[in-house]
Amino acid sequence: MELGRAGLAWAAALLLAALEAQAAAGDFDPYRVLGVGRSSSQADIKKAYKRLAREWHPDKNKDPGAEDKFIQISKAYEILSNEEKRANFDRYGDAGESQGYSQHQHHQFHHFHEGFYFDESFFHFPFNSERRDSFDEKYLLHFSHYVNEIVPDSFKKPYLIKITSDWCFSCIHIEPVWKEVAQELEVLGVGIGVVHAGYERRLAHHLGAHSTPSLLGLINGKITFFHNAVLRENLRHFVENLLPGNLVEKITDKNYIRFLSNWKKENKPHVLLFDHLPVVPLLYKLTAFAYRDYLSFGYVYVGLRGTEELSSQYNINVYTPTMMIFKEHIDKPADVVQAREMKKQLIDDFLSQNKFLMVARLTNQRLFQEVCPVKKSHRQRKHCVVLLTGESDKFAEAYEAFLTFAVANTKDTLKFVHIYNERQPEFADALLLDEEKYRGKSAVVILERRNNAGKIAYKTLEEAWQGSKEDNFILLDLLDQLRTHPGLLSLETVLADLNDELAPMFLIRWLYSVLDYISDCWDSLFHSNWREMMPLLSLLFSALFILFGTIIVQAFSDSSDTRDSPPSEKEETAAKSEKNDASFSKESNSRIPKKGFVEVTELTNINYNSNLVRLRPGHMNVVLILSNSTKTTLLQKFALEVYMFTGSSSLHFSFLSLDKHREWLEYLLEFAQDAAPIPNQYDRHFLERDYTGYVLALNGHKKYYCLFKPHRSGDEGGTLGSCEDYDSSLPTRGKSSCIPGSRSIKNKLHKLSFWMERLLEGSLQRFYIPSWPALD
Repeated sequence: MELGRAGLAWAAALLLAALEAQAAAGDFDPYRVLGVGRSSSQADIKKAYKRLAREWHPDKNKDPGAEDKFIQISKAYEILSNEEKRANFDRYGDAGESQGYSQHQHHQFHHFHEGFYFDESFFHFPFNSERRDSFDEKYLLHFSHYVNEIVPDSFKKPYLIKITSDWCFSCIHIEPVWKEVAQELEVLGVGIGVVHAGYERRLAHHLGAHSTPSLLGLINGKITFFHNAVLRENLRHFVENLLPGNLVEKITDKNYIRFLSNWKKENKPHVLLFDHLPVVPLLYKLTAFAYRDYLSFGYVYVGLRGTEELSSQYNINVYTPTMMIFKEHIDKPADVVQAREMKKQLIDDFLSQNKFLMVARLTNQRLFQEVCPVKKSHRQRKHCVVLLTGESDKFAEAYEAFLTFAVANTKDTLKFVHIYNERQPEFADALLLDEEKYRGKSAVVILERRNNAGKIAYKTLEEAWQGSKEDNFILLDLLDQLRTHPGLLSLETVLADLNDELAPMFLIRWLYSVLDYISDCWDSLFHSNWREMMPLLSLLFSALFILFGTIIVQAFSDSSDTRDSPPSEKEETAAKSEKNDASFSKESNSRIPKKGFVEVTELTNINYNSNLVRLRPGHMNVVLILSNSTKTTLLQKFALEVYMFTGSSSLHFSFLSLDKHREWLEYLLEFAQDAAPIPNQYDRHFLERDYTGYVLALNGHKKYYCLFKPHRSGDEGGTLGSCEDYDSSLPTRGKSSCIPGSRSIKNKLHKLSFWMERLLEGSLQRFYIPSWPALD
């Protein structure tokens, strides 16, 4: 009985605790926590939040309840900064969350720095970076990964890249199509990438993506934007159009002999795919692009009239896709694979085993290194048997005998190659010590590469190679001895790199580069990519303006010369001298400041609109950030650095008190974050950051600014805006060279004049803002 009463008492206690927690959650009023009214604007809410966050931050406030108070402030701002949650609270007294809020959830404080929590039930949109769709997470790209891995890999396969961001409702609309197409193309061999513009702004800017969502293709290091409707077929066609048009040749009864006979000219095996599809499959095109340096590809549509002879010649099953590889002999394939579904892995395994001819000709150093790799261990010895021969018909018999020997002695440890002495004379001279003995004849050399620097061990057959039975027996005996006596290769030498025989001429390479550049400009011009085209268009119109202006001036000067009599030589000389003196005087005066002093005014709420917000187009206000303790010293150094630029009427100079307007400055600096994920502003020392010595060039009309950060003391080789890596929020140990107390105040503005020159050139990075905040 007592046990039952104890159970009832325990249940009642639990129920009472739950009711109290629910009542506490229901009493939570975000307006009361932040001290704002229900009609307050987002700017007022943000200002109140920042003020309270500074006051109750646990690292600054040692009150025992500071952490709980800070969590309440954060929760209140989370609700009121989200218009949907705010509307729900105004209507129902609840932000619309299913879970209650507890003041004792201290673990939320530690995760708060990683991003505010937003309810994702609205359109299932990934507002928080930690809660993004897991499908995109495995494809996320970072700048270094893109430059070091993706760009080089784009020479083997094309990439389809999506640019997305938080608060992008159009990204939601294309998400189902994107998932379907990405999964389909990835299986075929297309690379997939996702760039989050909010966290990888540097990469998004590098790619030229100025809006989200954006889709682009990358191939051979070249970027192409997708401009059509986001549909499955459009994306497939877009990826297919990225590939070169000459990858796969259509083969019929009329041209198959010519196609297969090109193996000698191209020095490549040739691949034929027999299929019943009227168009070349995308998988086959992607494979041809990946192996274009090793193989030539053809496609036979077996349902087309005019392929019967070809299908009968090689006994093709027209109902099953068949892939054949032809090498030196075109009457029969060197290898065949047949499958109802040609998967990418099956094709890759098949082609990787047949990338070279039976007796490939060494035409460049890369091919030599691949066919004859350096030995890695005694068990992995690989020897190359090289035929040194000529191109004329008198060497054909020796080559055919060597090819027959290679086909009969195919082994994993042996590779047979040949080389033309006339095209690679340095290679032949290094291996043939007795040139007179082999002059006008073929020779065979067995070699083993020892390192990548060109060192080899080799042995040359004593007699010239004629392809007789005796030559075959001698070569076969040497190869048998080599398996048990590696020391048979007694001679050593160092080979120079082979000449690239198939490299295009300089003029052709230059012509291809010009055509690519014209194609890029044409594509950008007709797809409204004006941001990249503006420098080119500006240069073009400037050149045309100067050209037509010169013609008009010349025409008027010619007409005036015909009317006026020509002056004497003395008068002409005097006029030229006077003109030169006047131009020199004018040029010198343009560089001298109009005033003998620098007029620097304080930026306050009284002159804020006239000096910044309503500043005339083309004018900029250069603002120095200082504090009361550094005012005199920094103003003197600032005046010396900018004195030479006071002659420009479009520049105004002001200073801003950090003690009065820190919030205004921090709001602007939020738009100047690096490309990496935005660091947490509520770190341990975020209230102690020293912004004195910062200089902001503010363009009030276009709503952007350029930023100069103080120079690091003792860094003589620093660049403009150096000490950017310094962050006062980090621990001070090991960073004494960047701590304000350890360097002179004047040195903060070191190299500001160079920064001003770049400002006038227009080469500084610009940080755009939606609107100028109020200066309270």
